[in-house]
Amino acid sequence: MGFYSDIILPRLCDFAMRNKLLVPIRERVIGAAEGRVLEIGVGSGRNLPFYRPPAREVLALEPAAKLVTMARSASRGNIMPVSFLEASAEAIPLEDHCVDTIVTTWTMCSIPHAEAALAEMRRVLRPSGRLLFAEHGRAPDESVQRWQDRLTPAWRCIAGGCHLNRPIRSMIEGAGFRVDRIETGYIPGPRPMTYMYEGSARPN
Repeated sequence: MGFYSDIILPRLCDFAMRNKLLVPIRERVIGAAEGRVLEIGVGSGRNLPFYRPPAREVLALEPAAKLVTMARSASRGNIMPVSFLEASAEAIPLEDHCVDTIVTTWTMCSIPHAEAALAEMRRVLRPSGRLLFAEHGRAPDESVQRWQDRLTPAWRCIAGGCHLNRPIRSMIEGAGFRVDRIETGYIPGPRPMTYMYEGSARPN
């Protein structure tokens, strides 16, 4: 889904990262990263092989120790230097305005306090930097929204805290970013779980 061969996974986001249909999306998002990059919720490291210059360094943030171990293994042999931060997105252990690009892919759905995390992202991003995102979230169709709202309480319990109904664009803009590119739409799969947002934003 987010972008799951098996929908019932520990994290909805992990299905997104495994779906081969999503590889072009991942390539676009990761391929646009530049300079010092902070990836939020690196998970098991499925994005890491896609980093290339003009990115020069990846700071891989992930709160789950088991996933950090998996991501370290996935990073072996990468051409891009990768440093791991075992920490929460709501309290990023970096100084202000120190990264050029922030990447989030199918992560905002499961961060417990997403607004606080976005505020932290804005804090560590340089004024000239960009937030690159590919996320699933609230659909524009009222009938789908109703299902998203009904399903989310149970879905959070079986999918690692994933919310189906988060309004990604308005969350990003509400945290002090200006969206300068966005593409939205459904990908194949159950509609409550497959409305995607892909784009970039800059600090206001």
